[in-house]
Amino acid sequence: MTSQESLPELIQTLRTKYEEVRLGGGIKKIEAQHKKGKLTARERINYLTDSESYFLEIGAFVGDGMYVEEGGCPSGGVVVGIGYVANKQCMIVANDATVKAGAWFPIAAKKNLRAQEIAMENRLPVIYLVDSAGVYLPMQAEVFADKEHFGRIFRNNAQMSAMGIVQIAAIMGSCVAGGAYLPIMSDEAFIVEGTGSLFLAGPFLVKSSVGEDIDAESLGGATMHCEISGVTDNKFPDDKSCLDAIKRHIDKIGKPMSAGFDRKIALTPNRNPDEIYNLLPTDRLKPYDVLPILECIVDASELDQYKPDYGKTLICAYARVDGWAVGIVANQRKIVKSGKGEMQMGGVIYGESADKAARFIMNCNQKKIPLLFFHDVTGFMVGSRAEQSGITKDGAKMVNAVANSVVPKFTFIIGNSYGAGNYAMCGKAYDPRLIFSWPTAQMAVMSGATAAKTLLQVQTATLKGKGETLTEAAENELLKQITDRYNQELSPYYAAARLWVDGIIDPVETRRIISAGIEAADQSPIEKPFNVGIIQV
Repeated sequence: MTSQESLPELIQTLRTKYEEVRLGGGIKKIEAQHKKGKLTARERINYLTDSESYFLEIGAFVGDGMYVEEGGCPSGGVVVGIGYVANKQCMIVANDATVKAGAWFPIAAKKNLRAQEIAMENRLPVIYLVDSAGVYLPMQAEVFADKEHFGRIFRNNAQMSAMGIVQIAAIMGSCVAGGAYLPIMSDEAFIVEGTGSLFLAGPFLVKSSVGEDIDAESLGGATMHCEISGVTDNKFPDDKSCLDAIKRHIDKIGKPMSAGFDRKIALTPNRNPDEIYNLLPTDRLKPYDVLPILECIVDASELDQYKPDYGKTLICAYARVDGWAVGIVANQRKIVKSGKGEMQMGGVIYGESADKAARFIMNCNQKKIPLLFFHDVTGFMVGSRAEQSGITKDGAKMVNAVANSVVPKFTFIIGNSYGAGNYAMCGKAYDPRLIFSWPTAQMAVMSGATAAKTLLQVQTATLKGKGETLTEAAENELLKQITDRYNQELSPYYAAARLWVDGIIDPVETRRIISAGIEAADQSPIEKPFNVGIIQV
């Protein structure tokens, strides 16, 4: 992203990249699926979900720019999201067999675990559409044995079952080795005749291990498992009939419990959401007023601010989004005047701002109101005056309140998200139910310019310690190299590829994502009491 690109241009780039991602392994691989009588992962999801309903995709850009030597891994080889099936929200996980036959790359493990995490937090039924060749063997050391590797998926299967979360699996292609446990640890397992197969070891491995000659269908096909082993519950002649059966089963699930979050009749914002394109500058150094942007998202553009004249570099406000009551914490990026008459930089969290936000977050927990965080933060205020006023303990209060919050939290990174500001504003480490970036987002310890200058000073000092010096030209070249590398890592696509965020979205989609997220969260009653523990005073 450059400061010359407008937000509409960034949105167009987003759409272009998403259309590429939707092709998975490419047109030829899609055609090969169709020749086998199989639907692709996205076609299966489209058929399974209710007509005209909203599918909230998670991790569309996972793997972007990664595994280049292996030919890439679009979307991590698995399509994941919250969709409506028989008018019920479900977590859907569909292996994309057009990407390396649906093989599990390391990032695929992370994405599968994220899907299960969302399902467990919100008590959503899970539908697995299995079509995978299993672990990508050249990278098995990065995917097999650690705590957050693929074994964790089956552990989660068991725990979700104990929690009473419905899991239905459909074996619609290959399902081999350890991956065979996933559908069989689900409540019900269906299989498609002719294309579905399930076994711990395939024909080649069986031949090499025990010397037995056997074909895939006899070893682990639909007829064998439904009529002889009893491993699968029912077989179906094709993808669509199998998906129809899943719809019928989901239709009969009992109603979920409610967390009791308040919802009224939704009102559209008075401001046109498209105004965001002109309200948000793509120049990360340019100040702006965040309030008009929030007015494009909330019902009737109404915000009931908390302490509006105190701690002005953070906006705290009650509002509604699609009828749902919410509490909003947003970084104010315009220059403001403090109560003491001092001018304060936008996007910086000062001590009084942190105090205000901590109290507001505690109030929302007391009132059982979900929290929304909008990042455009360069970090906490630094310098001797800030340190003497206790900025560290003020920031700790805010981090404490965020960390111990029990109401659902939803995070949107709309601009900068630097340093400890990321933590205080509920970054990924603080368990937001959903976290999305706008195309203007940047995440790092500090800005690219600041980091590059700091790293250059370190490298220059190291060389001087060795008795070496840099010419001005060499120093400029080194600065450029550091800046280019750092700016690449600042990109929202870099973050989305590694699942630091759940995706990158058009800002006008924010309102719909919030509504779908709170609807999901409302199915999981809050059981843990709110307690912030020890707070510094």
